[in-house]
Amino acid sequence: MTARDWWNSREPRERRMLAIGGTLAAVMLVWGLAWNPLSRARADLRVRVAAQEADLATMREQAARAQTLRGQGARAKVERQGKSLLALADATARGALLANALKRVEPTGPKSVRVSLEAADFDAIADWLDGLGRDFGVIATDFSADRAEGSGRVNARVTLEEP
Repeated sequence: MTARDWWNSREPRERRMLAIGGTLAAVMLVWGLAWNPLSRARADLRVRVAAQEADLATMREQAARAQTLRGQGARAKVERQGKSLLALADATARGALLANALKRVEPTGPKSVRVSLEAADFDAIADWLDGLGRDFGVIATDFSADRAEGSGRVNARVTLEEP
């Protein structure tokens, strides 16, 4: 018996129910296997795009702020009152309560110096480096620290460069 013979042997009412049931099953399969997953993926993508657009707006704001701060650092060069990077590093370290820890400030190039600190407070070093970058546009290109005796104390070596 073929499929056609089997179909024709059914009552008209039974054939109608089978056709409607088969159509409903096909629609449900298409919805469950294709439409629903695609619509969920689309909604997820919309959420991700919105989050990425918000991130992009934040990054643009931060880039503008960084450009402003970079410009302030360049202007601060003039405000150093003619001090060399060597003298600036020495004076600002002493002003940042690192005078007792300051062991050596030596030039390593035309626009860079290496500063050595022993048993220095790590937080004071971080504040000092932040102030150098913010106020004078000087950046730390190399930093290494080893734990020293005492809570929060380190032996540090930092290379400073002016742009």
